[in-house]
Parts: sequence; C-alpha cells; structure tokens
Amino acid sequence: MSDAESDGDADTDAGPEWDLPDDLAAVREALIEWYEADHRTFPWRETDDPYEILVSEVMSQQTQLDRVVEAWEEFLDRWPTTADLAAADRADVVGFWTGHSLGYNNRAKYLHEAATQVETEYDGEFPETPAGLQDLMGVGPYTANAVASFAFDNGDAVVDTNVKRVAYRAFDVPDDDAAFEAAANELLPDGESRVWNNAIMELGGVACTQTPRCDEVGCPWREWCSAYGTGDFTAPDVPTQPSFEGSRRQFRGRVIAALREYDELAIDTLGHRIRVDYAPEGEYGREWLLGLLEDLVDDGLVDVNRSGDEPIARLRR
Repeated sequence: MSDAESDGDADTDAGPEWDLPDDLAAVREALIEWYEADHRTFPWRETDDPYEILVSEVMSQQTQLDRVVEAWEEFLDRWPTTADLAAADRADVVGFWTGHSLGYNNRAKYLHEAATQVETEYDGEFPETPAGLQDLMGVGPYTANAVASFAFDNGDAVVDTNVKRVAYRAFDVPDDDAAFEAAANELLPDGESRVWNNAIMELGGVACTQTPRCDEVGCPWREWCSAYGTGDFTAPDVPTQPSFEGSRRQFRGRVIAALREYDELAIDTLGHRIRVDYAPEGEYGREWLLGLLEDLVDDGLVDVNRSGDEPIARLRR
C-alpha cells in the first residue's frame, strides 16, 4: 500500500477533534436539572404553539431577549394567529416592526408571507420537521430547527453563539461551524430537543457568558469543563453587530415610517423627513436615497414612480 493510500485510511478513521466526557448521561442530566431548577422566564418558553415560537425566533434575531418580550406580546395581541396575520395589511406589519426597532423590515414581510403559506398551503397547520419548516418564506435552517425543537420536540441541536461558546470552552470544540454542529448533536439526548436546546442556550446566556460566571450561577459542567480546569476562558470569534445608529437599516426604517404616515412622498420631501443633513446633490442626497429605496423595492415594500419631474415613493399595499 502506498503512503498516500495509508494516509487516506488514517484520515477516514480519525475521530473528532474534541473529546466529550465518557459519561454523557451524567453531563446531560446535570444540565437539565440545573435548567429546570432555575432559569430565566420568557413567555415563549411557556408555549408550544409554533406560530408564537416562530414570531419569537424572528424577533430575537437582532434584538435582546428582554426587549423582545413587550414586542412579542403586542404583536400576538394584534395578530394572535396565522390567519389574523395573513389577513393583515403588510404595511401595518412592517410598520409595527419598524416602530419596535426589530431589525430588517424584510423579516416582517417574510413572517407575513409565511403566515399566508401556512393558511393557504398547509390548511392552517405548521410543518413539524426542520426540513418542512424551511419551506416557509424566510425560515432558514436555524429558525426551522428552533421551531421544530420548541414547538414539536422534534429538532436537532440548536447552535447559536451561546452554544458555540459553551462547546468551545467546555470540550475544546474547534472554532468551526461544522464541528460545533456535530458536537452539539452528539451532546443532544434523543427525543429531548425542547428542554435540551433551551438548557444549553441558557447555560451560555447566564453562566458561560463573555465574562464567565461559573461559580456565581453554579454552572453544572464545572467538573467536566476544560476552561474551568485551565482558567483559559477565551471564546470563538463572533462577528461584531454593526451599529444601528446611522446605519442603512435605521434609514430604511425611517423611510417606511414616513411613508406609512403620508402614503406617498416626493423624493426630496422624503429625504428631508428622514435625515436633517439631506441635500439633494450632497453625499446624502437623491443618489443615496434612491439606492435606499431600490433596496426596499427589491424587498417588495416600496414602489417608486419615476415618470414625473421628481420620483415619488409609495408604500406598497
């Protein structure tokens, strides 16, 4: 056998680059007991309604959980079912999103379209698997898996920033998305995705934070944790969330808010309403604003009529 063939066999037989504890049953039991004894209370943790959970997951993508609670409750008071949301004016849904500073407006659009799909294509019933849920508009692998886990107890491991940090520190899982996913699924107890995914995200959210609080909150994994044993609490690189203040996202929201109030506006009038330094021929002038509007046109939120002397922006109904 050649050296190349020998090396290939060695790579095939190689195990994972991390080392989970031998007694995984004890590791799992310790975390679940810790979580069930005391955890942060969020209303979406008290329901298995897939619609309510989907709303919470979409809202949480760019917003701190404590701020999501009020918006989530108000959203569901206004549109308590997928049927109610599907029947709503999309401009009202986008306006709600903007008014609560919930991130990119196209997420509101996709949530509205997903509700319409549930009503028209699934007879009002959600798909129950991660694969099925990904057929809904705007629902990617992470969100689909979260809804399958928390609504139907039928998901794989949820891998967010908190879970990555826990796996990296506790079990030396390398900073690689495929490795994090594989290790997280190895840790996941069969048939318990709802409680397990909540528990491990809670561990990263309150104990294994950027500044760890291992002893303060009684981390249940201290006896197995590599970082606790060595004192090396470095964490995987996490992309920095761009500032909202002054961002295109902020001004997109202002455009939607202005057009909700006035229905349609000439471009220069709109520009002066969304930023004090708007100057038609300036850096933040017509060219900048038309680029912003084109993004909103692509998202199906706005129409721009260029037939007259000055373009007119309208909220799409």
